[in-house]
Amino acid sequence: MDDVRFFERSGPFALQEIAGWLGADVPPGHGDRLIEDVAVLQLAGPAHIAFFDNPKYADDLAATGAGACLVSKRHADKVPASVAALVVARPSAAFNEIMLRFYPDAVRPVPVWDDAPAGNGIHPTATIEEGAIVEPGAVVGVGARIGRGTRILAGSVIGRRVQIGRDGSVGPNATVMHALLGDRVMVHPGVRIGQDGFGFVMGPAGHKKVPQIGRVIVQDDVEIGANSAIDRGALRDTVIGEGTKIDNMVQIGHNVVIGRHCVIVSQVGIAGSATLGDFVAIGGQAGIMNHVTVGDRAQVATLSAVKEDLAPDGRYGGVPARPAREWLREVAALQKIARDYLTERRAPERADENGHEREHD
Repeated sequence: MDDVRFFERSGPFALQEIAGWLGADVPPGHGDRLIEDVAVLQLAGPAHIAFFDNPKYADDLAATGAGACLVSKRHADKVPASVAALVVARPSAAFNEIMLRFYPDAVRPVPVWDDAPAGNGIHPTATIEEGAIVEPGAVVGVGARIGRGTRILAGSVIGRRVQIGRDGSVGPNATVMHALLGDRVMVHPGVRIGQDGFGFVMGPAGHKKVPQIGRVIVQDDVEIGANSAIDRGALRDTVIGEGTKIDNMVQIGHNVVIGRHCVIVSQVGIAGSATLGDFVAIGGQAGIMNHVTVGDRAQVATLSAVKEDLAPDGRYGGVPARPAREWLREVAALQKIARDYLTERRAPERADENGHEREHD
């Protein structure tokens, strides 16, 4: 799959200039260092700036290859000596300001066309392989590529630079933006792929939108049910592994990574940066919290809430989700307590003032 970038990037900027935007001091000898892009700690290189504000990622900070890192005063001593530390009061908010400088257009929807559509709705720069079909009313944007045997149905919108592989389908009124889809991917009606994730920096003046500059990667043989939504990544990609089957009305947040051959049933919600291993099964209306990892082949029961990591090969259920046997024992115990309580409450109603049980009609 090609390495496609969906947003135009400004820069590079000298670290001294970046520090000036934030009112921060640059460590001696680092002011002329050029910063070409933003990145998360794990993926950052010498030309990237990252941020750290969650102790959960202390190991990532210690191992980062970033050229610079935004950090609060209390964590400044944890930054590796090779990384220029910019000390700020709120690292995540400061990082958002930097992202807005590098990617000023990422907080608004990117146009599918640079000018008004004409003719059949296929932009002249789009590539439609022989055997692909674009039905009337569908729009294919600037530089998009549609593979042989794929059908783009009426009313759907394929965004600029999107790539869709061979022998797939995009259903009526679906939208695919900022995404790369593999072969034999089936997208049902009303699906939304690649819109920005739900990210805001909260402050006393209101909530400032966080640019989402990642992509959605959908691997081969994935099926996505009607009216489901898959947000693009913030700094990294949202990934749906090969062979995974997603039911109708499923919400998948930004930066989520779903493994191969998973089954996700209707109305499941998966919050940002959650990770599902291979062959995971999630029952209907279950919820997966952000930054949680669900191990390979784990099964989660309907209506469960996963708020902590789940080990591979287990069966889980309840709120919060826990091993299924433990959960079922607790449910049985609660039912027994409730029955005993109700039995005790009814006992006085069945006896008269002499303690004899009343006869009922």
